[in-house]
Amino acid sequence: MNKKIIALILAGAMMLTLCACTQQGTISGNATFEPLTREDVIQINIPSHASWPYQENWKVWEYIEEGCGATLEITAIPSSDAKSKYPLMFASPETLPDVMAFSTKLRCDQYNEGGAIIALDDMAEYMPNYNAWLDSLSDEEYAQYVTVRKAYDGKVYYTPAMGKESSSGVRAWLYRKDIFEKHGLKVPTTFDELYEVCKELKSIYPDSYPFCLRSAFNHIDSSGPSWKPYWSTGFYYDHNEGKWHYGASEDVMLEVITFLKKMVDEKLMPSDFMTINESTWQELMTTDRGFIMPEYQTRIDFFNSIGRTQNPDYDLEAMVPPIAREGGVAKMNRYTIDPNGMLICNTKDEKRIANAAKFLDWFYADEACELVSWGREGETFEIVDGKKQFITDEKGTQPNSLYGFATYGTYTLLDEEATLALESDEIAETRDMVLSHLHDEPMINTWLAHAPEQKQVISEYATAVSTYTQEAITKMILGQTPLSEFDEYVASLDEMGLPELLEAYETSYNNVK
Repeated sequence: MNKKIIALILAGAMMLTLCACTQQGTISGNATFEPLTREDVIQINIPSHASWPYQENWKVWEYIEEGCGATLEITAIPSSDAKSKYPLMFASPETLPDVMAFSTKLRCDQYNEGGAIIALDDMAEYMPNYNAWLDSLSDEEYAQYVTVRKAYDGKVYYTPAMGKESSSGVRAWLYRKDIFEKHGLKVPTTFDELYEVCKELKSIYPDSYPFCLRSAFNHIDSSGPSWKPYWSTGFYYDHNEGKWHYGASEDVMLEVITFLKKMVDEKLMPSDFMTINESTWQELMTTDRGFIMPEYQTRIDFFNSIGRTQNPDYDLEAMVPPIAREGGVAKMNRYTIDPNGMLICNTKDEKRIANAAKFLDWFYADEACELVSWGREGETFEIVDGKKQFITDEKGTQPNSLYGFATYGTYTLLDEEATLALESDEIAETRDMVLSHLHDEPMINTWLAHAPEQKQVISEYATAVSTYTQEAITKMILGQTPLSEFDEYVASLDEMGLPELLEAYETSYNNVK
């Protein structure tokens, strides 16, 4: 049976009683199907990102309030504090807001078991726009936008999002095009060529670390397909084989270690790539000491804006991923699932819960998508040569910072053209190339939820396995442990519970796919 039909059948069964979807007490109040009014107050907690901190006077909040009809009470928490403060809120359910926005689904999955949040499936009668949107999806779109939001019980608690998949979380190989052109260097297509061009750059810039890798294993993982399709150092699902793997236990890992060790030994990359801080890394990349790296595509705009204040020729650009070995592909792992979302808190008040559902449902209406994507003509956008274009201030402030568009708690569906308009022409020039070099399937472990039984296994073994992996591999890369001990390291992983962890991942994925 079509998965959308199954979801709607389950949703239609909700209202046996709202009490059935909570385990924390009797719901009180009187819910209605009437539209929201200004007398209805929706309390919302959102993270506030340092790059675009929440502003009460953002136009997007004005548009949302007018569009949904309710009065909004917004509490913004610095995103750096949300990880610690959100659990405290859920520990005191009597003070929960109606809606909470999150920056990652995995963080909200932990609240499913205790009944602290309400499944969208169980609020179907209050969400006609959401139901219509679900019904409009093809099976492929359902898998792309809805399956990835499912909890371990198969229900959706975290609002599905659409519209940022061509810009959110996109990874690419980036290089200093101006430096390569200045010295007549060839852009590498293999890791052998990468090594050789890094040696050339090192000879020209002796104080440089041409391969400017950072952030522990994160960007090794994003570029994993260069070694093997879908590969990463952690748990990954090989869509070609239909099987879960732990990349750090495979023979490919030894090849990666050997390459990185050579790069560190010859000072072609920072030896402290596991722990290098943001400011040091930025200094390398903006002072002709770092030239090539796998990174977020958005770093193009970030570094070009900084670099050109000192060097007007500074030009960071995307390139085709190099291939590391036979069996590797010129691809990057895909992380383009929008991590942001909202959920309904179980306030134990039937009317508040219903109003929260109506509020979230409004975002799935066509007019809402248009309003939270672009705003209103003459206020936030204008038509130029037949195309919409954001109106900016004299400083050229980005629309997300100026108006609040595409920030936490302000959308579920977005017009993709609006999200792309937030980026520069330089990103646009290589966007199609970059997207064509992403794997078709996303990294499943970025959204996969685990049932209590699998959580127990992961809780028992995962920390020890992960910690041992990072320590052992780092020591081999830095030459503190001989590469000949790789097999011994892999054997230790098996003894520490790796087979049990792989089985847990297989079971969790089978529960929701």
